[in-house]
Amino acid sequence: MRSATAFAPASVSNVAVGFDILGFAVEAAGDEVTLTLTEGDSVRIVELVDTTGTLAPGAIPLDPAQNTATVGLLKLIEDQRPGFGFDVSVRKGIALGSGMGGSAASAVAALVAANSLLEEPLPKESLFSYALAAELVACGASHPDNAAPSLYGGFTLVVSGDPPRCVRLPVPRGLLCVLVHPHVRLDTRDSRAVLQPTVPLAGHVRQSSRLGGLVAACYTDDLELMGSCLEDVLVEPQRAALIPGFARVKAAALAAGALGASISGSGPSVFALVDDEEVAERTRAAMVEAFESSGVREVDSWVSKVSDEGARLAEARP
Repeated sequence: MRSATAFAPASVSNVAVGFDILGFAVEAAGDEVTLTLTEGDSVRIVELVDTTGTLAPGAIPLDPAQNTATVGLLKLIEDQRPGFGFDVSVRKGIALGSGMGGSAASAVAALVAANSLLEEPLPKESLFSYALAAELVACGASHPDNAAPSLYGGFTLVVSGDPPRCVRLPVPRGLLCVLVHPHVRLDTRDSRAVLQPTVPLAGHVRQSSRLGGLVAACYTDDLELMGSCLEDVLVEPQRAALIPGFARVKAAALAAGALGASISGSGPSVFALVDDEEVAERTRAAMVEAFESSGVREVDSWVSKVSDEGARLAEARP
């Protein structure tokens, strides 16, 4: 039996000012998927391991057509006809509804593992399209801003198109991410439901200016500029009430010296960007304490570099 294991990192999408188009990979957490080749062309989930301690029984569907780790595999087999199927083992290191790109990470890890077993491996651009098919099942729309950084690594900017194009942005030197996840589930569908379908022109201009400034900060290695651009005037104000203690947590991060802070993806996780390890640890402690003082007693937290590598093969056996 041939098998392969791949790891895909968690991700922070939106990054305050890049709703649905900007994201970066976080090295500290991720999902791992192992595939074993089988005869025929079926895909079967044979194992699901939760390392987060947050999953309720039955929370993740075992139907391959509904599980994000396997939807892309089904499409890949349909298109590529490799002459075999997969038994799938999923090791979840990202909680559901955490705003850390868990559905994208499972899809990406499975596809990277599968690609290593193909006679002629596909380019990452093709894997990206299969990962978006999985996001459609998970979120009701093919949002690319988690799948892109999880697959490619680093900071990614998604340019609209069919298929969308991903641009890797330089990661400024010394940049660290503090990521804090309260044990509160907030599904993407619910978080998107509170958003107004239109935005004021003045708000659009302010947000566009900050997005442009953040991209410029990546290319000029200017962390001060990046910090000044990490203010979401469109989406964060509409979602803040969904996250217990969000205003207190953000204020605590800024008071501790963070460059900026905002909601990670659709929430409830909150991220902060910092430029110093000591500041990062101080920021993490302040954010955790702010969540706890807001009544959230179970909180996970990480200090992490931006994952430059993205998804990668962890193990393969002939």
